[in-house]
Amino acid sequence: MNAGFDMATSMMQGRGNAPFSARVYDRRMSVWFGYHLPSYTHPDASPEGLFDRIVEQAQAAEEAGFGLVTVMDHLYQIRGVGEVDEPMLEGWLTLAALARETKRARLGTLVTGVTYRNPALLAKQVTTLDTISGGRAILGLGAAWNDVEHEGYGFEFPAVRDRMDRLDEALAIIKAMFTEDRPSFHGEHYQIERALNVPRPVQAGGPPILIGGGGEQRTLRIAAKYADMTHWFALGLETLLHKKEVLERHCEEIGRDPGTIELTMGAPVVVTSSDAEAKAFLEAIPEERRPYVAVGSPEQVVDRLRPYIEAGFTGFTFNNAIYRTPEQIALVGDLLKLVATEAPVGAH
Repeated sequence: MNAGFDMATSMMQGRGNAPFSARVYDRRMSVWFGYHLPSYTHPDASPEGLFDRIVEQAQAAEEAGFGLVTVMDHLYQIRGVGEVDEPMLEGWLTLAALARETKRARLGTLVTGVTYRNPALLAKQVTTLDTISGGRAILGLGAAWNDVEHEGYGFEFPAVRDRMDRLDEALAIIKAMFTEDRPSFHGEHYQIERALNVPRPVQAGGPPILIGGGGEQRTLRIAAKYADMTHWFALGLETLLHKKEVLERHCEEIGRDPGTIELTMGAPVVVTSSDAEAKAFLEAIPEERRPYVAVGSPEQVVDRLRPYIEAGFTGFTFNNAIYRTPEQIALVGDLLKLVATEAPVGAH
């Protein structure tokens, strides 16, 4: 595993808050890339061959040096990736299968919606993945947003304030089930009573918790309490530096060192081998994000990553809606090699 994931675990007490577990990351950590699998659309693959294509992509990413493989936790395909009726596999089952097909890469969701599962059951699922994978699981969690699939599946889709409250409670339960023997919790939305989670996760303190989203009033405040990692879209360096400052203020309020939270983001670059490919790839990116993305060969775009690395971002995700073949994935790996030859991160 890339050194960017090397960490020690310490228990910290926030002022006026329950204890939180924070992984203390090496300040000299190196940069790593994640390969995200939001698309299961392979028109040339038969239904029984669909998962083989997913395995091919995940293994190509691992071979290219990617340190993380993630899937969406959706029930329908989402806008910006494809049509709603395109194929979609259940996320945690897909990760469990990939755990037996990969050897080194971390595995997680980017991200699970809090409304889809009871949080105690989710803690058990993530613990199971950690066991199957030999300690490579990551839990990505957010407040959920896709009302269409909630309606279709009959899931409750409360107002955003309510979903944020549920996210806070769910993380308290999950963290307790990762670290305590028989935890109880009685919240407004969720309750557990001396819950068992045996075996415990392979990773000390439980799998790292990644919180997706950059909402400044609630999401980043919750991230300050519970996150080992955050993940934000590529919205331009100025916007992300502002979000980093907000996160740091929330950490200060509870007495937490913000350096214990790793900053990750969607890659602000698109790696291509030709002008024609560059045009096609750029069209696959949501229009509102295109102004913040540089397009070109590894040598042409490596400088565009440097300001983000200097600002403390260490994880960059690239997705299979753009990079579909082993050759395209390997080209992104060439960019990672260029980044790896530079000085390690020093500004986190």
